[in-house]
Amino acid sequence: MLLAGAAALASGLLPGPAFQVLAARTVPVLAFVVAMSLVTELVDDAGLFRVVTERLAALGRGRVVLLWLLVIGLAAVSTVFLSLDTTAVLVTPVVVLLAVHARIPPLPFALTTIWLANTASLLLPVSNLTNLLAQDRLRLSPAAFAGLVWAPALVGILVPLGILWLAFRRDLRGRYGPQPVHPVRDRVLLSSAAGVMVILLPALVSGVPVQIPALAAAVILLALFLWRHLLPALVSGVPVQIPALAAAVILLALFLWRRRSALRWSMIPWRPLMLTSGLFMVVEALHANGLTRLVSGIAGPGDGLPALPQLAGLGVGASNAVNNLPAYLALEPAGGSPARLAALLIGVNLGPLVTPWASLATLLWHERLRTLNVEIRWGGFALAGLAAVVLTVPLAVVALWLVAGLH
Repeated sequence: MLLAGAAALASGLLPGPAFQVLAARTVPVLAFVVAMSLVTELVDDAGLFRVVTERLAALGRGRVVLLWLLVIGLAAVSTVFLSLDTTAVLVTPVVVLLAVHARIPPLPFALTTIWLANTASLLLPVSNLTNLLAQDRLRLSPAAFAGLVWAPALVGILVPLGILWLAFRRDLRGRYGPQPVHPVRDRVLLSSAAGVMVILLPALVSGVPVQIPALAAAVILLALFLWRHLLPALVSGVPVQIPALAAAVILLALFLWRRRSALRWSMIPWRPLMLTSGLFMVVEALHANGLTRLVSGIAGPGDGLPALPQLAGLGVGASNAVNNLPAYLALEPAGGSPARLAALLIGVNLGPLVTPWASLATLLWHERLRTLNVEIRWGGFALAGLAAVVLTVPLAVVALWLVAGLH
C-alpha cells in the first residue's frame, strides 16, 4: 500500500500540492500513533496491565458476572483514552488469560474486548484514528467533540453489551477461585509508569495537541527504563569521563544487553504506519481524480433522519468491504456538517464488527487469540457482529439526531 501511494505521487495521480496539504494534516496524527504505541508498550512492560487485571480478579470476589463487568470497565477506559488498538493488543491477552486461569469460558471476555474496542471508540479524538481526522476537519476541542458524540457513544457501549449478556448469560453465572498474583519485577518502575498514565489521561482531553502529552509520556517512560535498568551498569562499568555522546551509545548498548525486550524496534508499529500512510496517499489520489464527486452523489444531502442513516450505512458497508480507515477517508467529503461527520463516524467506528478485516484492531485481536490457542469461528463472529451492527448503528444515529437538536 505504501508503494502504491508512492507510485500515485510519482506518477502525478496525487498532485504535489494535494500531497503537501495531506502531509500537513496527517503527519501529526501519525506522530501521535507512534508516541502512544511507545507509551502503551512500555507501560505494559512495566507490568501495569497485568497488575490492573489481577486487581480486577480480586475485586470480582469470585463472581464471574462481577468480573465481566470489571473487564467491561477496563476495556472501555482503555479504548476511550488509549485507543482501540491498545485494547485489542494489550488488554485482550491479560483478560483472556485471566478467564483461562479462572476456568471461565474465554469467548465472552474475548468478544467483549474486541466489540468494545470498536464500539467504544467514538467518544474522544484519541479513541480512534478516524476521530483524530474528524477532529482536525471540524476544528473541535476534545470536550466539544465529546459533546457532539456522547449520546451515540453511549449507545455504542450499552447495546453491544446487552447483546453479549443475552448470548452468554449462562457462561457468566457461577464463581471462580482465587487467582495467583505474580510478583512485581520493579515496583518503582511500576509506580512511575502508573503515575505517568494518571497524568497522561487527563492531558489527552485537556485541549492541548494530543501529540505533546503522548510524546512527553513516551520520553518520561523511556527515561525511567534507562534509569532503573542501565544506570547501575553504567556507574559500575563505564568511566564517568566518557563524553555525553559516548554515554548515550553505551546506554543504548547496555539496554539492549540487559533488557532487550523492554526497548525494541517493534515498539514502533511499522506495518500499520506503512499501511496507514499508503492509504492516506491512495485515497487522496482517488479524491483528486473524481472520488469526491462520486461520493457526494451517493451519500445524499442534509442532516435529517433519512440522510444521516444513509451516510452511516455507507460507512458500515465500506468498512466491512475494505477497512474502516479507507472507508472514512473516502466518505469524509460527504460529511459537510458536524452532524453528518458524526454519522459517518458512527458507521466506520461502530460498524466494523462483521468481517475480520473491517478494522485493524480486529486483526490484531485475532493474532493475540491465536497465540493463546483461543479459536474464533468467523462465521459465528460475522453473524453476531451483524446482529450487533443492525441494532446499534441505527439507534446511535437516532441518538445523535435527538441530542444534536436536528428534529
